[in-house]
Amino acid sequence: MKKFQAVIRFTMDEQFMTLVPAHRTYINFLINKSIIDSYAVSMESQTVWITINADSKSEADALVAKSPLYKYWTYQIEELFVYDCREYRLPALQLN
Repeated sequence: MKKFQAVIRFTMDEQFMTLVPAHRTYINFLINKSIIDSYAVSMESQTVWITINADSKSEADALVAKSPLYKYWTYQIEELFVYDCREYRLPALQLN
């Protein structure tokens, strides 16, 4: 399984916010299935960053395309060579 980073730019209109609950349900489903490792949104820059576990770039692209908000997005997906975060590290040792 490879890791991919989707960098998504979005635009909003009146219907956008009505689709957010369905989009969040889809994202939560993928997080619960360990397909998405991280999901972050900036309203300031209207950008989304999603780290996706998939076998190929086309599989990652297909997952992104299933979002109800897809029509509002322009994006690129890149395969990651290194992905490191606190969750992948051992817990800090605490002496009693």
